[in-house]
Amino acid sequence: MRDERLFPLFQPLDALPGIGPKLKPVLERLVGGDTVWDLLLHMPERWLDRRPRETFDDLVPEEVATVKGEVHAVKAPYNERAPTRIQLFDGSGFLTITYFRADSRWLQAQYPVGKERIVSGKITEWQGERQMSHPDFVMDPARGEFPPPVEPIYSLTAGLTNKRVHTSTKAAVELIADNLPEWIDTNLIEKESWPGFKSAMSWVHAPEVWDEEMLNRARTRLAYDEALARELTFARARTARRASEANIVPPQSEALNRLVSTLPYKPTSAQIRATKEIMTDLGEPFPMRRMLQGDVGSGKTLVGTFSAVQAAEGGFQTAFMAPTEVLARQQFDTLDQLLSPLGYSVAVLTGRDKGKAREATLMGLADGSIQIVAGTHALFQEGVSFKSLAMVIVDEQHRFGVADRMKLMSKGKFPHMLVMSATPIPRTLAQTVHGDLDVSVLDEKPAGRRPVETRAIPDTRIDEVILAVGRALGRGERVFWVCPRVDADDEDGSSAVARAAMLKDALRTDVGLVHGRMKGADKDTALDAFRTGDTRILVATTVIEVGVDVPEATIMVIERAERFGLAQLHQLRGRVGRGSAESFCLLLYRQPLTEMARERLDTLRRTEDGFEIAEADFKLRGAGDLLGKAQSGLVDYRLIDIQEHAPLIEIAAKDAQLATETAERIAPERAEGLGLLSQLLSPDLRFSD
Repeated sequence: MRDERLFPLFQPLDALPGIGPKLKPVLERLVGGDTVWDLLLHMPERWLDRRPRETFDDLVPEEVATVKGEVHAVKAPYNERAPTRIQLFDGSGFLTITYFRADSRWLQAQYPVGKERIVSGKITEWQGERQMSHPDFVMDPARGEFPPPVEPIYSLTAGLTNKRVHTSTKAAVELIADNLPEWIDTNLIEKESWPGFKSAMSWVHAPEVWDEEMLNRARTRLAYDEALARELTFARARTARRASEANIVPPQSEALNRLVSTLPYKPTSAQIRATKEIMTDLGEPFPMRRMLQGDVGSGKTLVGTFSAVQAAEGGFQTAFMAPTEVLARQQFDTLDQLLSPLGYSVAVLTGRDKGKAREATLMGLADGSIQIVAGTHALFQEGVSFKSLAMVIVDEQHRFGVADRMKLMSKGKFPHMLVMSATPIPRTLAQTVHGDLDVSVLDEKPAGRRPVETRAIPDTRIDEVILAVGRALGRGERVFWVCPRVDADDEDGSSAVARAAMLKDALRTDVGLVHGRMKGADKDTALDAFRTGDTRILVATTVIEVGVDVPEATIMVIERAERFGLAQLHQLRGRVGRGSAESFCLLLYRQPLTEMARERLDTLRRTEDGFEIAEADFKLRGAGDLLGKAQSGLVDYRLIDIQEHAPLIEIAAKDAQLATETAERIAPERAEGLGLLSQLLSPDLRFSD
């Protein structure tokens, strides 16, 4: 039950004055919700200092300024394209106010000659004169009208003005109860000189004086509120998980060593370290929740295979879940080659399996004769039951929704879960994104994996690239060609559809095509044809960004590379260099390059370290753009700017853990406050029991 003191904040938006049936849906679209609280969480992007300047002589071009002067003259436009020019005089000089296509009667009412007016807006300079075009505020000081001394500036959407949003947020702040207990540790409050919660919201949305230091303190305090709420959720989830009974899966060193002895390569020290961490977790009586994060080609599947062997030796079953048919069957092929010769029973289950084959797999899972199964969402459908599911391994976990993962988890008794991601995340973001998981990192590549030579080439040399691709096809190699968009109606031919047609004519060979608008079965067919060699060049959009494993592919061409993010370019490059042949990534770019695009391409040419690349991308673009669709839903902060507030998350994590561990001894007022904070800002867990 929500505390009654919070009821006013969870009223619908039209409970605020001035928000009617037309404005309500527009405001809901802007703030991403339908309550007063959602509006308060819509933070200003910045604040404008609108305190009046003493004289016109203080005005600086390109600054926003507020000034007072007497209307000296109003000059009508001399043609349709010229502005109306109003001259204000303040004793020190003149300021020209300009309006284009303005109603003359409105202007006369706003600017009567001889009367004083206060105007606020951006100062520009034209032909040596100071100007202000279309002021944000025009006010009559004789009526006691003045602009706000500080104006919060919000992101907007069509149909809304900043003034309307500001008026609404000021009204929303008034609905915050005055008697809310403090939930932040008092020592931290005093150390940082943070205001209380309502005061912080008032400073952010309705500041009455310009005080940059207090604005920053208020913003930081609210960011910490959100960090603390999230970390409390994680800490409580970990505590609850430790109270759940899972199957104890004892270590199986002998079986793992037997598997290692059959490998044509030696596992990396990172793989061994991660495997030991997982072995320890599986031996606990509560369910493991661990993220295995590794760069492309770092050997995550082998670590997952070790986990499956440990489970099988303990008499339990393992389910590998992959997001697509192709990846599930690719996973099965790898598991089958590694484990079937050692006597383990491995199967695959996807939506494509029908009839007797499907029935046999379902029976094997139900009676326990199948120890390890790879599959798609078909694994958690009704009718699929396991005899003793103890281990769930989710590959490319960001492709699955919470409900999907939970359905599969429900097939066993609090099964252990290992989630794998090939999207390196900066270490500064690890706590943010995976706060409710233990994290193992694979930061080495297996021995013998050849580096991919990366070259940046202007697209004026595309004919040379096509000739090089033709030579590679002649040697029996395979080639990826990635385009930034699908449609063929572009002028430069850089869409997947247009490029596939052009390459088919130029190279006189069949060309595969894969993009996001194709049906799943058609995509799988095209990818299968490329894997088997029926087609040896595949034109695609970024749908092949992760998971597609074709060792014969030696060239990755990325067209209009300047349009892609750095981490995405790295993921695409990871589709080649998986075999023994020399491999290349060709970044075709269009000139002129922006400074950011040039830095991205230079970074990619310089290093293949996915974590170094992720850090560089984080600095260039920030967390929202960096994680993008690949990690959608993982970082959903409303109050935190991760680049600015990352240190707060570490402080909040320690505070939340201590508060959870000492819950019985915590001061009553703070315990009450933490409960209110959770009702306000706790996220839905992305990985939960």
